[in-house]
Amino acid sequence: MVIKISDINSIKSLFKKFTLPQPNSHKGQNGKVLIIGGSSLFHAASLWAAEVCSHFIDMVHYSSTKENEEIFLNLKKKFRNGIIVPQKELEHYVKEDDAVLMGPGMMRDGEEGKYTYELTKKLMEEFPDKRFVFDAGALQMMEKDWLLKLKTPAIITPHQKEFERLFDVSIHRSTIDEKQITVKKMAKEYKTVILLKAIVDIISDGKSTYIVEGGNAGLTKGGTGDVLAGLATSFYTKSNVFDSAVFASVLLKLTADELFKSSGYWYNVDDIINKLPNVLMSLRGTK
Repeated sequence: MVIKISDINSIKSLFKKFTLPQPNSHKGQNGKVLIIGGSSLFHAASLWAAEVCSHFIDMVHYSSTKENEEIFLNLKKKFRNGIIVPQKELEHYVKEDDAVLMGPGMMRDGEEGKYTYELTKKLMEEFPDKRFVFDAGALQMMEKDWLLKLKTPAIITPHQKEFERLFDVSIHRSTIDEKQITVKKMAKEYKTVILLKAIVDIISDGKSTYIVEGGNAGLTKGGTGDVLAGLATSFYTKSNVFDSAVFASVLLKLTADELFKSSGYWYNVDDIINKLPNVLMSLRGTK
């Protein structure tokens, strides 16, 4: 199925399935997310993901590497919408929260790269029922067979090179139709939902496949992938795995196109994060 961002009526129909908070709900009932990310080199990526989640769910918990904890404590002066989780309590929050995002800003090299590899493997083995989203560093360090250990399907959000590295298959010269077939095949074989992010996103759970067309060159800026991962994780707390990935892709591209009307290509990640709730409101409303 092809979704065109310009077809607002079809998108509004799609978002009728989007789960809204109930008027009589209490704290925590509208989603709790744990974000595991950041490193001594990269800290903004995980902060962007955390900011996104804070708009759409009730509780955001954050854990990082030892090397990044001091940096993030300083960032906490700006980010007041979440809770820093000590590493010694990490597994408690994995159990408690509805969904876990691993990877934004995590390293591939040195001791921090080793930490990324070992922690990703450990949590996938020990919490196979958890709703996971894997992005960036975790996605780059994991092995594809680990996905088969999960009892609950994960969402993975690779760009083209990450997809090729993980699944050991070349797609960079493939047509959209050929990529669609390959993504669907890998999603089915490894029992996961793949959101292949590009100018045209391809999303598949191995049964259904959506192609999402739209967006603009402003989405080439660093950080938009972290926003996408944060959206998918937020939605996965209350929606099914496939819809969560589709909602995230559509909402990000549509928000980019709305920003283009006023700012051209010259918007940034903060502009996207601040605009997302308004665009979702226009699609779904509160009734």
